[in-house]
Amino acid sequence: MKTFIKVAEIWVPNKAYTHLELNNGIYGEFRDFKIISEQKTFAYRQGLPGAVWAAGHPVVITDLENSYFERTEEAHQAGLTCAIGIPVMSGEFLMAVIVFLCGDDEDHAGAIEVWANDPDRRNELGVIDGYYGTLEYFEFISRQTKLMKGFGLPGLVWEQGMPVLMEHLDSSANFIRGRDAKNAGITTGIGIPVVMEEDQIYIITFLSAKMTPIAKGLQIWVPDEAHQKLVCQKAFNALSDELTDIFESKTFVKGESFIGKAWLTGVPVIGESSLSGQLADPAAISSLLAMPVIDKGTLKAVVTFLF
Repeated sequence: MKTFIKVAEIWVPNKAYTHLELNNGIYGEFRDFKIISEQKTFAYRQGLPGAVWAAGHPVVITDLENSYFERTEEAHQAGLTCAIGIPVMSGEFLMAVIVFLCGDDEDHAGAIEVWANDPDRRNELGVIDGYYGTLEYFEFISRQTKLMKGFGLPGLVWEQGMPVLMEHLDSSANFIRGRDAKNAGITTGIGIPVVMEEDQIYIITFLSAKMTPIAKGLQIWVPDEAHQKLVCQKAFNALSDELTDIFESKTFVKGESFIGKAWLTGVPVIGESSLSGQLADPAAISSLLAMPVIDKGTLKAVVTFLF
């Protein structure tokens, strides 16, 4: 199974806090792109990671060849055409920048959207940026849509201040664009709050088609009532329900495994999956990315992407 996201990277500030350097990445078959990435650093405002650092909110580049993206030649050779940068912030301080890269393919359907409120219309969200691959009509409808707090996937994220994972979008009453999602083949979505200031909201949504999911699995981990361990609040698994059963029985304390390490440090973590001995197909899941969701210096959740 091929995923909509082809490459995932984590960029973190160096010790002098002058540049972002590569902490880790998931590159799969794109080895040449990995080699050039390992040699790069980005200053404030430089390249996509530096632009995200300066902006303090998600940034989408849909045309790498005509942009400030600095690894264009290598990306083009690898068939990567779009990049999304997401900051992980603790207040005004940057902890890391996550970069996802995707590639155009007629057989791949999905979308990554950035929703935000307009300063003049603080009570509604609209799409300010996004990548929709081949879903041109769904993109048109999405960019015309405005959502109030509590309505649609981004509106629910806004209302709850938490990541929200929704399945069966094509038939869900809570997903405003359900009919259009059905026509586009989109079935699953996750929304993640990135900036939740009183006057400014930024939310990123990942929308998956059944045959080309954003990732092979997605989980939302939240602290229990005592704030002593992380439990799996909800999980989506494109491969089988086998993964769902595994995660429902797991918990992680701070610092334990990659998920607990993201809680301990407030920095995203990439690691090799430990599921190989628990799955019917040990090669089905090879890597995971754990993304902490932080609000006012407190961990709200950890979102994991399985590849």
